[in-house]
Amino acid sequence: MIRSLTIASVLLAFAMSPACGVEPDPALEEHDEIVGEDQAESTTPVTGFAELHHHMMAEEAFGGGWFHGSHAGGLHDCDGGMPPSDHARVKQDLSGLLDMCPDNASVDLSGVPLLHQLFWVGGAAASEVIGQVEGTQGDTGLHLGRSRFGSEWPRWDTIAHQQAWEGWMRSAHDRGMNLVVVSAVGNDFLCSLLPDQNRSRPCDEMRDVEIQIQMVHDFVAQRSSWVEVALSPAHARQIIQAGKLAIVLSIEVSNLFGNKDALSELNRFHTMGVRTLQPVHQLDNRFGGAALHNPIFQIAQFTKNCHVDHDCGVTTDSVTLGFDVDSNCRNVRGLTTEGRTLIQAMMTKGMLIDLAHLSERGIQDAYALAQQNAYYPLYLSHGHFREIMAPKQAAHEKTTPAWVIQMLRRTGGMFGLRTAHEETRDYTRTPVANTCQGSSRSFAQAYEFGRMGLKVPMAFGADMNGFIQQVRPRFGPHGACSAGFQAEADAQAHAQKVSGPGRLGTDFDEKGLAHVGLLPDLIQDLDRLGANTGPLRSSAESFIRMWERASGPRSGMADPANDVDPSGVAAYVPVAQREASYPTQCGKAYAPASKDLGESCRFDAECTTGDCSSAPCTIQSGTCLCTADAQCGAGKYCGWGTNAGACQVKKGAGAACVYARECISNQCNLTWTGPRCK
Repeated sequence: MIRSLTIASVLLAFAMSPACGVEPDPALEEHDEIVGEDQAESTTPVTGFAELHHHMMAEEAFGGGWFHGSHAGGLHDCDGGMPPSDHARVKQDLSGLLDMCPDNASVDLSGVPLLHQLFWVGGAAASEVIGQVEGTQGDTGLHLGRSRFGSEWPRWDTIAHQQAWEGWMRSAHDRGMNLVVVSAVGNDFLCSLLPDQNRSRPCDEMRDVEIQIQMVHDFVAQRSSWVEVALSPAHARQIIQAGKLAIVLSIEVSNLFGNKDALSELNRFHTMGVRTLQPVHQLDNRFGGAALHNPIFQIAQFTKNCHVDHDCGVTTDSVTLGFDVDSNCRNVRGLTTEGRTLIQAMMTKGMLIDLAHLSERGIQDAYALAQQNAYYPLYLSHGHFREIMAPKQAAHEKTTPAWVIQMLRRTGGMFGLRTAHEETRDYTRTPVANTCQGSSRSFAQAYEFGRMGLKVPMAFGADMNGFIQQVRPRFGPHGACSAGFQAEADAQAHAQKVSGPGRLGTDFDEKGLAHVGLLPDLIQDLDRLGANTGPLRSSAESFIRMWERASGPRSGMADPANDVDPSGVAAYVPVAQREASYPTQCGKAYAPASKDLGESCRFDAECTTGDCSSAPCTIQSGTCLCTADAQCGAGKYCGWGTNAGACQVKKGAGAACVYARECISNQCNLTWTGPRCK
């Protein structure tokens, strides 16, 4: 979860309050009836694709205080972030962050009047800063322009509205999704940032997890005709072969199991149906170290230990907050003794071990354990291939290098590829041109790099409801194609219209990967672009084979993986160099003739018609205007007078006219009542 918030929003939006201790609800059933698992074997391969990281019940994450929209029932408009029933806001009073470092001799600065005053109003500003982060465009804070369901949300950049509704889940299943890993999620730090009145209970991420797991079981019980929780690989096969969607339960939290005995809790959640989990998520915990990526979590870690590291700069160019890093900006913390014990216990139970968010040293430690257990399978539910990403993203420890993929393959594991909006480098061995950054075209670069170069079994790792933006659209006004500057985005978006392939005719065209129901559309668009989606379409079988390997017996290494080949990635051309290749006007780069009639523009030269309504060198944009009838298409003419530059529908017989071109007949004759169309 959470990859897209910038350092500007981070510095305004962090706070810390102690996790609230909540006893488990005694009404929560532990599902003892699901312990007995049918291990009947089937050799018939299952069909369909898998999604390995899906937060279906995230409406109850963070104390239930962030998302709008339920996973079930009807979907409706929200109030646009207006009190008192607002959502997706940071609380106004952030002064709780002044009581810091519980892990390292508490430091309480709340008694400093100036600091207290500044942080008391900080949240009001932070909510709006988050809402201006590139991509979100008002989806958080006061988001009056993103409150209407169906038209304004969801779309590819949704981070605060439902993306995992049951109707979309059913649609994805009907069109090929046969296995989904539903991850119960929570984070006490993020929960503590939210207004108290927005939360339905105190912050306790393991309590959030229990509630979400119960919700999954309740959901399945009511919809047993098409969905079922899978408890073993054989059970998953039976579910899919019966025409149903197989759900595999997972956990993703930073404070896994709280302060309780880890092995007892593992047993308890296994009894609840959990068959996979991440030992580490975002922050260092008692099981191991986390892979660094987003500064907000470096600040979260800092509020716990007040550690400032000067060995390498991640939070800034020279400093890393919270984490102990080496000279390569990698977390020095791997698996702890307790982390190794936990993973060994998971192997004993035949559970699947998800390495997502684990530090590189932690991954190496997990791989050593896998080797000791006859190459027990390891997988990564959601990630980016490091070598194909643009340098800024590739610098993050959270990205996955080729040597980790080699380890996964040797254990018989697989990789969940994030359906991301970020810029990728060109993979020269795919026929898909990388001419629309952040869209299905750049996703194809990563997918084909994984398929042809790294040769790793892949599924989706979409991370819906995960505070992250998804694959951009190739068409439309809402973020189609972006590589970091407007001119290239405009040029690429125009290229999609003139060079194809054309639109699918679904919401995916202009909303991108707005929700889980559009995953089949992403596959279809990849097909049309020329990618080989065969392995992706059969990824449910890949997941079950990995699970079967975990259940044993194993005879050793699954695959030597000596054919991992990370070459074929084109050299990266920096944004500044690319931008310099475009002409400029008023000090701004632009793409000539990239805007069609009626589209937003800044300069005449941007319009294919050669006329923009905007005055030159002003901050206000305009629209592209017509200059000739031929630009308007059949049955229309280019208006004049008060309608100058706007296409008008031609007039029928008897209508008043001035010019013949205004008339369907192309004749404007003088009559006793004045000029009329013939």
